[in-house]
Amino acid sequence: MATSSVKKTTTKAKTTKKTSKTTKTATKSASAAKSAAESKTTKTTLVVVESPAKAKTIEKYLGKGYIVKASMGHLIDLPKSRLAIQVENNFQPEYITVRGRAAILKDLEKDAKKASTVLLASDNDREGEAIAWHLYNDFAPKTDAAVRRIVFNEITPVAIKEAVKHPADIDEDKVNAQKARRVLDRLVGYNLSPLLWKKVKNGLSAGRVQSVALRMICEREREVENFIPEEYWTLDADFTEGKQKIAAQLVLYKEKKPELKNEADVNKIISVIKDEKCVVTDIKETDRTVKPKPPFTTSKLQQAAATRLGFTSKKTMQLAQQLYEGVNIGSSRVGLITYMRTDSVRISQTALDDVRSWLQANYPDELPPAPIEYAVGSKAQDAHEAIRPTYTKYTPDYVKEYLSRDQQRLYTLIWEAFVSSQMVNAKSRTTSVDIKAGDALFRVTAGKIIEKGFYSVIKLLSSKEETGGSIPKVKKGDVLKAEKFSPEQHFTQGPSRYTDASIVKILEEKGIGRPSTYAPIISVLLERYYVNRSNKQLVPTPLGRMINDILVESFPDVINENFTALVETQLDDVEEGKREWPQMMKDFFFPFKERVDSLMATLESVKGSMDEQTGVVCDLCGKPMLKKLGRFGYFLACSGFPSCHNTKSIPLAKCPRPGCNGDIVARKSKGKGKEFYGCTNYPKCDFITYFKPTNAVCPQCGQFMVEKFDKKHGSFKSCINPECSYLHTAGDEEPVDTDF
Repeated sequence: MATSSVKKTTTKAKTTKKTSKTTKTATKSASAAKSAAESKTTKTTLVVVESPAKAKTIEKYLGKGYIVKASMGHLIDLPKSRLAIQVENNFQPEYITVRGRAAILKDLEKDAKKASTVLLASDNDREGEAIAWHLYNDFAPKTDAAVRRIVFNEITPVAIKEAVKHPADIDEDKVNAQKARRVLDRLVGYNLSPLLWKKVKNGLSAGRVQSVALRMICEREREVENFIPEEYWTLDADFTEGKQKIAAQLVLYKEKKPELKNEADVNKIISVIKDEKCVVTDIKETDRTVKPKPPFTTSKLQQAAATRLGFTSKKTMQLAQQLYEGVNIGSSRVGLITYMRTDSVRISQTALDDVRSWLQANYPDELPPAPIEYAVGSKAQDAHEAIRPTYTKYTPDYVKEYLSRDQQRLYTLIWEAFVSSQMVNAKSRTTSVDIKAGDALFRVTAGKIIEKGFYSVIKLLSSKEETGGSIPKVKKGDVLKAEKFSPEQHFTQGPSRYTDASIVKILEEKGIGRPSTYAPIISVLLERYYVNRSNKQLVPTPLGRMINDILVESFPDVINENFTALVETQLDDVEEGKREWPQMMKDFFFPFKERVDSLMATLESVKGSMDEQTGVVCDLCGKPMLKKLGRFGYFLACSGFPSCHNTKSIPLAKCPRPGCNGDIVARKSKGKGKEFYGCTNYPKCDFITYFKPTNAVCPQCGQFMVEKFDKKHGSFKSCINPECSYLHTAGDEEPVDTDF
């Protein structure tokens, strides 16, 4: 009985288990079928950004249900082959798919058709708005998805998710501002360039903003060339008291600033005061409050990176773009800084709360009672915050192992500028000691930081700035001994050539260009060979100077800073809905076109006018070789062209190697295209130098001189002979020993 009962029970149990298994399988199948059905109806959200790096970061933040793709910049734009502006139809542009970008656009269209929502997340500026507008016009007729615009100032999870929650419409006024800028630049460039082709040389080009920057660089070069240095002298003296030595400089003689024009003037004073009693007559201590500076705008970042890190504007913006789009910090991807194209010093309340919380934990004594507000400039568009770290907790030391050396240096600059901007003032103390020797007054001054304040977080501060100099302790009335008088010859320094930092500064001050254009302006001038970089200075080439002369003389009302600044103001008005852009084009274009047509008919051609006879004979056909100006500078070309294509580099100097009869010519390295100067007998002779040879001959050894530059002497000439120590600066008449 029991056994039978057990069997029955077991059988029932097996049946129940089988039924349960069948039910679960059926349920699982039904669930799978339901999921499959839902997957057919549930669509994803497509987010379109500009760069793949940004897409990668944002996709991690949004997670499931979102696909993030990159447009790689503009996919629809004006064609390069023609003007493509309907002048008689209110200057309407004729847009096409950019050559080579059709496949990218087609893939995005496919994704847009599958999506339930398309979010256009290009950069929050005029160019980004135009990219979004073009994509909207392309997607809208081809998909049932809602196509919307989102913007953000930083690539962080909070900022991205908040932007996704609040999609908006395309800003038509901002699009019109970009359209106006694009059309105006096309009208200028596509009318000026043919003029230059006809009158100067084929292949040349000119732009509205770049031409003004070129004018400024050429005018500064003229000032540099016309400057005549004047000799002057200074007089230092070493005073001692026991074992203490004080080095001071002559500041007054007979109660007036001394005018020491030559060595005789200095020696005359020395002869009068050398036996005089030297007395400490005054000791002054002056305290000064040093306020922190605002966080960076684009121009200030480029200036600081140039002066403190030696970065070009282009390199600075490339690195900033990488930091903005996101880098891998451990297992997560983080956008480390806010948007890097801005003219505002404004900081969000969230960022202020974040930095003040960090300072409270790390530098409580340096935290001001309330956040520090900085005034936004009158010319600022204020569309974005200042450039700042997205999270204060990501200190330069914390992220160092995840960044390249240059990324880390730039990030350090940005982090320190932002954090220090919300800290208390620093205090410095300047001490000066006056020493009287007859009618001569010598003074020594030293300064140091006595309350670090915001300097506490600035590690890039040099030790000299932080600690200052020190003066041996003396007191008023002490009698010192003049041990040594040290006269030194100097020459007045002329105006400096523009650098990346100084040209960006002047462009900003004069309202020329916008944060997004400063770096491209410099890059275009370099790429066109209108300007060269020499010792980090921007120097116009002969070609650049010729182009500038023609443009300035022919279009003085267009190639000037006032017109360019006015255009920027008018574009701002268009963006704010205060001005109609077609009328802006009409006001400019018709007088401009009339002037271009007139010059086409009347301007004298200078083609070939810069060709010079050289006395060099072509070694292929025997005809004379001419010195010509090409896109990359001067070169020798056979006068028998086109039947003979022989060209050569211009000889700059005779090779200094003993027994070598070769010439030194300019060359470019295969890798980065860096210019150097080598012998024409290479590889037999491997002489090279990175300093540009000149026509000057060393008066000491007879070899040629090269151009050099340092902070003490500025630009100067030095002998190429390593065994000769002759250094020549402006006004020198005698050899000067040097260790370089």
